[in-house]
Amino acid sequence: MALEALDIAEHSEYVVIKEAAEQIERANEPEQAIVRILSLISRQMGLNRGRVLLREKSEPILYTAYAFGLTEVEIARSRFADNEGITGKVMRMGMPIIIPNIDLEEDYLCRTVDRSTLPQEPVAFIAVPILRKGRTIGVLAVNRLKNRSRALDKDLSILKLIAIFISEILSVNAMLEKQTQVLKEENEQLRAVALSQGSQYGIIGESPAVMGALSKAARAANVSVTVLLKGESGTGKEKFSRMLHMASNRQDGPFIAINCAAIPLELLESELFGHEKGAFTGATQTKPGKIEMAHHGTLFLDEIGDLDFGLQAKLLRVLEDRTITRVGSNKPIPVDVRIIVASHKNLQTSVNEGNFRLDLFYRLNVFPIELPPLRERDGDIRLLARHFLNQANQEYHTNVIFDRGAIAFLETYEWPGNIRQLENIIKRAVLLAEDGQMITDRLIRRIIREESGIVFNGEATEQPEEVKAISVNDEISTRMEPQPQYEATFAPQVMSRNGSDEIKRNYWKVSESEKDILLQALERAHGNKSHAARMLNMTPRQYNYRFKKLGLG
Repeated sequence: MALEALDIAEHSEYVVIKEAAEQIERANEPEQAIVRILSLISRQMGLNRGRVLLREKSEPILYTAYAFGLTEVEIARSRFADNEGITGKVMRMGMPIIIPNIDLEEDYLCRTVDRSTLPQEPVAFIAVPILRKGRTIGVLAVNRLKNRSRALDKDLSILKLIAIFISEILSVNAMLEKQTQVLKEENEQLRAVALSQGSQYGIIGESPAVMGALSKAARAANVSVTVLLKGESGTGKEKFSRMLHMASNRQDGPFIAINCAAIPLELLESELFGHEKGAFTGATQTKPGKIEMAHHGTLFLDEIGDLDFGLQAKLLRVLEDRTITRVGSNKPIPVDVRIIVASHKNLQTSVNEGNFRLDLFYRLNVFPIELPPLRERDGDIRLLARHFLNQANQEYHTNVIFDRGAIAFLETYEWPGNIRQLENIIKRAVLLAEDGQMITDRLIRRIIREESGIVFNGEATEQPEEVKAISVNDEISTRMEPQPQYEATFAPQVMSRNGSDEIKRNYWKVSESEKDILLQALERAHGNKSHAARMLNMTPRQYNYRFKKLGLG
């Protein structure tokens, strides 16, 4: 029987030590971890009313930070100066103390637990220091009945081990809290930088999605790393690239932007790398390319996913060798340029399909930044809408405002064309505002409906439900020629409701209502059609096509 009792006692000690050690993994929740340990030694070993006392930060007072089996009143009473009671002695001396019978010890104060609350038989008290790197950081104390089969020294050994576990939990938790605080401070600093930089360069928004993108951009601004801006068309990739340039130590150098999808393939190589005189028919003089022009500055390559496979190899050499070779020359020219690229395509998918070089993808994907679509930027639509309205009012010398219905509609619409579409529609709405004063939801709906009007065989039809409305000015490919069999029509690229690109065999009709918009833009541009086209987010070819089809010139 004695051996059986010994086995049971040893098993209980093993369970306590094992489960107490496991609580170190829960150091991020010290309250639960330490109270769990105090509960274990009470249930398994009869070491009751366990408490962990720590020093106040502002004064040399011990207070009960964690306890099991004590009432709230008892916990509140459990406070000791360094020279008070048994607990104070343990803290001051850094040595454990065993009181076999608290009734016979003058220094035992019975402050925490009133003597009448304890069993009416001899009660022992054990207190051990909680040590960290040779320094006493707290005290672990328990009560137990004196007359038990297990020796007090045995309990003391267990409690010393338990004190080590508690010390580890407190230490790891302190480290986690410090790291968390450092991260909070860094995030606040990055948020402040992001906010100031974002608004300074026209990036408006406070949603978590855009703040995350701005924070990443802030980290990359002064680092010589290639940045890949990913996101749907119209999410602000060029604005982010300009912010990266202006916030960097290259801000005094040139910022050169080029859209790889907007320039015909036969001209793109010369546009990027330049050419020597006589390199091809029409090359009457030597011309530096965009990469060379961006020396000591930043080159932004938009729609990099549309770059020809052969040019991808040449761009890779630029990234690796930091030199370019003009068309018609064999002489390498050193260049110091920071390259930022953007694509609405999934480049990894393009690699898998064999349309994009894997080695170039790895060189470009060093620091990717995902730009969120407008539909994922909670709260930002209202900010952006008012910003664009203010801009348009200043540009057009108007004083137009939104009515409540307009703002409500703007915030519920999905905006497949993202920020560019929102800006474009608000500019149109300012020009077409009722009585020149109010933008209503009815007007915005009409503008979207006109932009998304679909023509089959010359007749307007309702737009299919599965296709969301999108701005014709935003999504018409700049390389797409007008379709001859449909007079005054374009073949646009349309986005489905889920945001993925689909080529729909539908055609956009030039509306008579555009006449006033085209003419007003031309007047504000002082007769410069290219400038007028930019005001309306069109390419010059789109503007001229509409101008002619509407009989304006």
